[in-house]
Amino acid sequence: MVHFPQEPLYKDVLRLVRLEGDIADLEIEGEVPPELDGAFYRVHPDPQFPPKYGNDQFFNGDGMVSMFRIKDGRIAFRQRYAKTDKWKLENEAGKSLFGQYRNPLTDDPSVKGKIRGTANTNVLVHAGKLFAMKEDSPCLLMDKNGLDTEGYTDFGGVLGDKPFTAHPKIDHETGNFCGFGYAIDGPLTEACHYFEIDSAGKVVRKAEFSVPYYTMLHDFCIAGDYAVFNVSPYHSDWQTLEEHRPHFYYDRELPFYLGVLRRDGDGSDIRWFKLEPSVCGCHVMNAYQDGTKIHFDLPISKTGSLPFFPEKDGRPFNPEEAVTILTRFTVDLAANSDEITSAEPIGRMPGEFPRIDDRFAGKKYRHGWMITYDFDKPYNGPPGPFAGVINSLTHYDHETGEEKTWWCGPDGAIQEPCFIPRSADAPEGDGYLIALVDNHVTNYSDLCIFDALDVAKGPIARAKLPIRLRQGLHGNWAAGDKLAA
Repeated sequence: MVHFPQEPLYKDVLRLVRLEGDIADLEIEGEVPPELDGAFYRVHPDPQFPPKYGNDQFFNGDGMVSMFRIKDGRIAFRQRYAKTDKWKLENEAGKSLFGQYRNPLTDDPSVKGKIRGTANTNVLVHAGKLFAMKEDSPCLLMDKNGLDTEGYTDFGGVLGDKPFTAHPKIDHETGNFCGFGYAIDGPLTEACHYFEIDSAGKVVRKAEFSVPYYTMLHDFCIAGDYAVFNVSPYHSDWQTLEEHRPHFYYDRELPFYLGVLRRDGDGSDIRWFKLEPSVCGCHVMNAYQDGTKIHFDLPISKTGSLPFFPEKDGRPFNPEEAVTILTRFTVDLAANSDEITSAEPIGRMPGEFPRIDDRFAGKKYRHGWMITYDFDKPYNGPPGPFAGVINSLTHYDHETGEEKTWWCGPDGAIQEPCFIPRSADAPEGDGYLIALVDNHVTNYSDLCIFDALDVAKGPIARAKLPIRLRQGLHGNWAAGDKLAA
């Protein structure tokens, strides 16, 4: 008999789904643009069994991959577990065997040394496969159409079983998948590598480097000739794991860093620029090269923005200090100083989960989008970690400074959006934005499609699911020509 802990992590707005299935033709409200042909993939943590430790992290659930296939004005839905080694071992045992989030000291002895990954953070089609990714484990391959799991890959032995990226960037000039792995010498280590994988699935570039301190190196960005890494003061140590505390804590005494590395080098030239007092920034909107200068855009907060990772000194979580504002960092590679040159806000509406027209990754760009927080709006739903906060969707025009926002209403929240170009050669921003909108009162989710440059008008189409999907992490669009066998 299954009994999940009576914790906020498993009820109300975070109630589990644990459902695999297919719907051939979703009910549509409005009209799906007829030129849309492709699939939107996204993933959320969804434990198949109650956890060994009831107060564990949201990030530790088994990956549940959703696929929305859009063609001829119709939308089909398919959902499957990412059947990792962890999922298979626990499915056979009929119970959880792996312990707390990123803490191998809490595992059942029967799975010691096994890959702990959950493949629950991001999904993207590349080299003919669906990559299901989590940053503490290798890359899991899935069939891009059926969502059957094929297993972990080491890319011909070049990357081995090292941790893989959860936030890749695609260089649309070369078609290369650009990524990185951290703690590649084992848990809590500072060793990292950067790599690029071509459209045939071959690793064509690799560079090794070390971060200034072990951290949650969650995201990064390419910027012309460079790869840029943002280091926020999330830290950990073996005593923390031995005491079964959350894996990361926020240490205000550590600086914030940007690391700039040549993409065609071996990593030895990486240069670290720091900012003190520190700030926290997890997800990158974009970055680009301007001569010797690098501009790097991400939402930042004054302190840790993730309440489930506590402050090192024990002070309580401060929601006002955790509000994230889109900020542009600039560093000058020609300068003698290793200080960050400037950090200027480029957005007014606070938010997270930034996205761009991905064809402009690493290039100078104009348009960006985020799910945002309108604290003045009412909320009718039940309490919970994602309740009543992520209630708006905002378009940022970096050329004019204009911001346009749509509020989802008082009953729910919005999940991470994704941009879809109107055509392969459409101008930047000309296309659609797609995002799940959750109703916390009726417990249903709608997949909504927006005009990307006029999100304030609201959805032009809604695909109505007969369930509510759990809060997801990240996802991506694959055009129809990438879905061919």
